[in-house]
Amino acid sequence: MAEARSRRPMRHGPGVPAEKPKNFKGTVKNLLKYLGNYRFAILAVMIFAIGSTVFNVIGPKILGNATTELFNGLIAKIKGTGSIDFNRIGTILLTLLGLYGISSLFGFIQGWIMATVSQKMCFRLRKDISRKINRMPVSYFESNKIGDVLSRITNDVDTLGHGLNQAITQFITSLCTVVGVVVMMLSISPLMTLITIVILPISAILVAVIIKSSQKYFIAQQKYLGAIDGQIEETFSAHNIVKAFNREEAELESFKKTNNILFESAWKSQFFSSIMMPILNFVSNLGYVAVAISGAMLAARGTIMVGDIVAFIQYVKQFTQPISQLAQVSNMLQSMTAAAERVFEFLASEEDVPDVANPVPAGEMNGHIEFDHVRFGYEKDKPVIHDFNLDVKPGQMVAIVGPTGAGKTTIVKLLMRFYDVNSGEIRIGGHPIQSYARGDLREGIAMVLQNTWLFKGTIMENIRYGKLDATDEEVINAADAARADHFIRALPGGYNMELNEEADNVSQGQRQLLTIARAILADCPILILDEATSSVDTRTEHLIQTAMENLMKGRTSFVIAHRLSTIKNADIILVMKDGDIIETGNHEELLAKNGFYASLYNSQFEEQT
Repeated sequence: MAEARSRRPMRHGPGVPAEKPKNFKGTVKNLLKYLGNYRFAILAVMIFAIGSTVFNVIGPKILGNATTELFNGLIAKIKGTGSIDFNRIGTILLTLLGLYGISSLFGFIQGWIMATVSQKMCFRLRKDISRKINRMPVSYFESNKIGDVLSRITNDVDTLGHGLNQAITQFITSLCTVVGVVVMMLSISPLMTLITIVILPISAILVAVIIKSSQKYFIAQQKYLGAIDGQIEETFSAHNIVKAFNREEAELESFKKTNNILFESAWKSQFFSSIMMPILNFVSNLGYVAVAISGAMLAARGTIMVGDIVAFIQYVKQFTQPISQLAQVSNMLQSMTAAAERVFEFLASEEDVPDVANPVPAGEMNGHIEFDHVRFGYEKDKPVIHDFNLDVKPGQMVAIVGPTGAGKTTIVKLLMRFYDVNSGEIRIGGHPIQSYARGDLREGIAMVLQNTWLFKGTIMENIRYGKLDATDEEVINAADAARADHFIRALPGGYNMELNEEADNVSQGQRQLLTIARAILADCPILILDEATSSVDTRTEHLIQTAMENLMKGRTSFVIAHRLSTIKNADIILVMKDGDIIETGNHEELLAKNGFYASLYNSQFEEQT
């Protein structure tokens, strides 16, 4: 059972403005690949969207017939040669009502299907991101902000889903409307159709200019939404540190810089979106004027009927409306592409080396651990561990001491396979650790870190995290062995007390005891304690040491400690400096050598005295 919670340094800064998508074609290809699983549903959407559009486009022509019938009836009545045929007009209007009803029904069906498809795709993307996180190397999370990853799961996936839901249906509907309207306008008057179509290039040019200008701002908006989420997550998760160092103003200033960039990109992208409609409406109004004049002239000559003019004006409106919708689709595509690129970029990130095809059974793990000429660096040309050799027998307690940066915690990370060695080999039970499945490897190692990690839930649930099928009695016994039972029972609610998200409704020392109880409950053959008692007082430390000595019997234990008084009973003490073992032996042997360890121990003893 492994546990860890890394605290990253607060790295802020506005950075540089975002550019166009790095791989637009690749992003579209990935989107189409995901949508391929829903091709039949999308085909149904296309059919219903086309049907809805066709019935909607026929409507104005039929309404024009009703207008013509009414106009001719009025003229005949005025001349005294006839009257208005209301029965015929009623039949026409009922037919029109039926067509619009079918159009609405088809629109409802295609909207329902598309909403289902988009949300299923969002569900799948979130699931893939969640699984991807479990396959990502620790190095990724140590070098990237958690808030940015969260933004990809929330903001970017939501933007992608919303864009898909709106863009596909609007694109199909708009395209069908344009084609259908042109056909209907040609059937009424080719001349007026030509006048209307002249408007199209003007609108297209304006749309293209606006899209080109706004694209970079939509991309920047998505990028800095992630950046600002990261800053907020970091600042609030470490608000005590911010206050303790009186850095509220500095953090606020850093937030303002990022927020200003987000503001600039957001308002510019929204501005370009907002001016598109007024510009297109202005062009459309010019079209109305031209159609009205030409239609009146043709009607005066008897070329077309009055109802045709009414229908044609409706078609002009329907003709320009799809252009506006396509402009809106282009804006959504800008946001959707930027969001999709960030999501797929994360999904394509380098993963941990896959487990071997036929891993060694977990049952073969034991406490025999060997480090054979291990060399490692977080950057390969800058080694932290140069040539580490160690042979630990089952049940031995190995203490690792040394100054900060000596490589003590790095040894633990290599053993847990948070990182893989650059050269050399680590073996457990005679098998290289790469021959075990990562899950089996880490299941056999209990780990207690200096930085405690507890989640929102009861104390009972937090301790049981070490062994999910443990009974209440086993949990209580583990807490008692960790010397935590007494303080737990004194808390409101005892073992059923709810810890908050930061678990700061108990003290740091109490949190440490709970993580130790969790490790005791896990009952693993290998135990790692990385400064496990650094946050408790001397008396509590003594109690924990007693419990740990019983816990470590029969188990191989690695103890990293700065307080040398806690590792006097270790079987082997490794003194590390600059990535190498400079001294080895037990406590008495190392004191007798009067070397680096003796110097460290004596300096601590003098401080305590």
